[in-house]
Amino acid sequence: MAGSGRGQATDAWREAESVQQGPEIWIRGPVAPTGRRFAWVGTHGGAGVSTLAAVYGGHDSGRDWPGPDAPASVLLVARTHASGLLAARRTLELFRRGEHPQGLDLDAVVLVADAPGRLPRPLARQVREIESTVDVYRVPWVPAWRLGELNRTPPRGTEALVRLTRATAP
Repeated sequence: MAGSGRGQATDAWREAESVQQGPEIWIRGPVAPTGRRFAWVGTHGGAGVSTLAAVYGGHDSGRDWPGPDAPASVLLVARTHASGLLAARRTLELFRRGEHPQGLDLDAVVLVADAPGRLPRPLARQVREIESTVDVYRVPWVPAWRLGELNRTPPRGTEALVRLTRATAP
């Protein structure tokens, strides 16, 4: 019995020895997460930029172009109502013509549902037109967000957007 206790002590000593080499944080300081850097840019007021930034991470640029210290990778945001889709198409046209600030890269358009349920045909047709020119990610209607309840868990059906933003669901 004494032999088996000694083996356990040796194992514990080896484990403690490997841990006692010192926490690296004392030497190099805290490490920033190595996630992807990107900025949300709303194509119109009320697009949902702040909510998306709270849930998926990233830089909240509001309706402005990202500044010089902000990430250059851009995700345009629009609601799926008629004026939101028109605003998205107008902003995409700025990118097509090169009338956006130099150095910005358009990654995708994120369309946030403006209401629960399916889109009416004319709006669905506009979404398909946008999808024919750029990657589009869809975010469904989330009733809790309307009440300001942002638990930072991305809604079901947005796994591709989570991968794009490299957000981690709690």
